[in-house]
Amino acid sequence: MKKNGKGNCFTLTPSAACAALAAFLFLLPLASAYPGASREKQAGPDSLSVLVYITGMIAGSPTYELLAEGAENFAAGRGNVTVKVYEAGFNQAEWEEQLTSLVASGEYDLVLGSNPSLPEICVNVGKKFPNQKFIITDAEHGGSSQISTYLYNQYEQSLFLGYLAGLVTTSAMPHANAAKKLGFIAAQEYPLLNKHIVPAFLAGARMADPAIELDFRVIGNWFDANKAADLARSMIEGGVDVFASIAGGAAQGMIRTAEERGAYVVFHNTNEYKTAPGVIVGCGVVEQKKLVEEILADALEGKTVWGAAKTVGVRDGYINFVSGDPGYTAYLPREIRDKFDAFMADMKAGKVAYTVPPL
Repeated sequence: MKKNGKGNCFTLTPSAACAALAAFLFLLPLASAYPGASREKQAGPDSLSVLVYITGMIAGSPTYELLAEGAENFAAGRGNVTVKVYEAGFNQAEWEEQLTSLVASGEYDLVLGSNPSLPEICVNVGKKFPNQKFIITDAEHGGSSQISTYLYNQYEQSLFLGYLAGLVTTSAMPHANAAKKLGFIAAQEYPLLNKHIVPAFLAGARMADPAIELDFRVIGNWFDANKAADLARSMIEGGVDVFASIAGGAAQGMIRTAEERGAYVVFHNTNEYKTAPGVIVGCGVVEQKKLVEEILADALEGKTVWGAAKTVGVRDGYINFVSGDPGYTAYLPREIRDKFDAFMADMKAGKVAYTVPPL
């Protein structure tokens, strides 16, 4: 465990959880015999102890960076709020065991995470510790008295980024070709990606031109930038001239290849224009930091609605497009920006017709 210099906030590494796991294994028989022996704290209005459980690593993942920053910002200056950040690494088979060992300490009022697969893990852990509470963003799970979730309407974000990509691929911009083919590189497949993100990206592109096609590829993990680069090279050779991705740190390989070979990128979830000016030509953002601070304020005041599954999107102000950055205004022709800005205005006004498929 190490203090990170941001108020009452600490980063907890996997090795630091070993002692907690040993304690858990020792105390588990006692907890079974005496239900009150391992007591989890109840979140209340006076104090709040938060475990930010990162299913992966923070570095290279904007979603996790914002999750941790939001929690740390909330804790800063509040003596009655403590935050510990735990990076679980990329081995998904270990996530449930790690979380179990951390929760077993009884130290945390609240576990805060952000991953579509996390609710299932929290349900399993919660069965062992019925007083533990979990809040998960970027996920959907209703009906559990221990869990509250907030799902970003990623269909909306992919729809407007797809529309922008469609305008670019059909334009006279230097790297646009005649193939009308977009590329999407994903780290892994999961329901939200397959049912909302990728279909919406193509649907948005076809609002610009119905003839646009999509080349979709999967890396197999969230960190292999070299494989992402290889996939991007192959896709460019096949006619792709605009990319999107949901790939964590591996996306850097795609961006590097787009720079080297001549292609464009639209980016989900965070402002990355400065990473590759003139290559990254559009950035959507999820207001993760804002949502986390609001979530923790409600938890501290005892206002959290447990069992709720809330969806937030463009009209709520939790999904936006970064239009004021020079990476957008300086590199896209006025004609494209005018069309896209009008599309975004219509989305915010509820004038764009679309149907979000069930998960």
